[in-house]
Amino acid sequence: MESYLYFGAFIIALLAFLATGISVAVAMGIIGVLGTLIFISPNALSQLGSIALNQSSSMVLIVVPLFVLMSEALAASPIGSNLFRTAQLWLGRIPGALGMSTILTSAGFSAVCGSSPVTAATIGSVAVPEMVKNGYDRKLALGLTAAGGTLGILIPPSVAMILYGVITETSIGALFIAGIVPGLIIAGLLCLTVWIKVMLNPQLAPPVKTSVTWGERMRSLKSVLPVLLLGVAVMGAIYSGIATPTESGAVGAAVALIIVGVSGYLAIHSLKRILENTVKTTAMFLFLVIGGMFSSFVLNRIGIPQGMAEILTSMDMPGWVIIVGINLLLLILGMFLDPMSILVIMVPIFFPTVISLGYDPVWFGILVTINTEIAAITPPVGFNLFVLKNVIPKVTIAEVTKGALIFILPLAVGLLLLIFLPEIALFLPSMMK
Repeated sequence: MESYLYFGAFIIALLAFLATGISVAVAMGIIGVLGTLIFISPNALSQLGSIALNQSSSMVLIVVPLFVLMSEALAASPIGSNLFRTAQLWLGRIPGALGMSTILTSAGFSAVCGSSPVTAATIGSVAVPEMVKNGYDRKLALGLTAAGGTLGILIPPSVAMILYGVITETSIGALFIAGIVPGLIIAGLLCLTVWIKVMLNPQLAPPVKTSVTWGERMRSLKSVLPVLLLGVAVMGAIYSGIATPTESGAVGAAVALIIVGVSGYLAIHSLKRILENTVKTTAMFLFLVIGGMFSSFVLNRIGIPQGMAEILTSMDMPGWVIIVGINLLLLILGMFLDPMSILVIMVPIFFPTVISLGYDPVWFGILVTINTEIAAITPPVGFNLFVLKNVIPKVTIAEVTKGALIFILPLAVGLLLLIFLPEIALFLPSMMK
């Protein structure tokens, strides 16, 4: 019971700091410092310095700026719009074709991106105006684009999976491979949701009337080649064992810059913006990791994760009930925290419980990633919702939110499938061993 009290005090303190307007990383860092002074010893403050130094100089984290650089480079290229055009041509007159094209384009872009907001912004800037121009209900167009953007942190490479791997010391390569099938399933569920909505109310998405020849479809496949090349270069190297995730990140960043350069979009001002965004995102990531590690240091010394693991595993109930309870808590927190904050705050607390129950850390990593996907489109702090509001002119946050709410359902279905059928995520990593 003492562990629950400490955990409650930690959450209250965190919310109190966040209410002042400071960032999550700074709030967790302050809690770590104060917790060390109050519960451990002023002499232990030197250990926080060691934690900051070790994390910021960790070779594992080199992969972060590499994948971020790859994402930012691709966002500056026409790859997103080319993918959308190709999907649009191939889906033709299927009900909700443009909506499904947006989701499939997001899935394809996610395979070379790794960031949910970057995916939502890149695809949304092209797809939403096109759907609205063709008579789509604007709330539906905005909602499905926000939901499609969430695939950016599930279909590998994924910055969220890198963070989970760093926190839990789980193989990042195994996490990447494990995210492929769940990502494709959830993309399919999102497309199915669009199709059902349009079949029930055809006025939401009028059919595209222009005819397309097979020659146009085949020629459009040329635009997919850069994505395939980059996807094979990154994931193929990891899956085959030729390269580590860090090495594949370096290859991916180099290939992405070459693709953008060949496309003619790598002017000096573009390169400057790409590098600036990479530095900003990487710095934010490192601050989150260090702040989270400060809090984790105190929580572990007090014994909160261990105590909660003992309490939860001693309960007379099936393990899956505890897992469902953990996921419900993550979903609730997702309404108020951004995806990365959820990872650094909650994973260190619940990870020992999950391992004590005998569950696979890779499987739990995919579960947490799907939870962060849902958090990205859950009001009031759904990150993708605000991204689209800023990217699309004359759009209100209420429109984006109303459109996105229905797409929480297919994401939740994907989460339940993974809870009760772990092999969905684990069979590909098991083939690597």
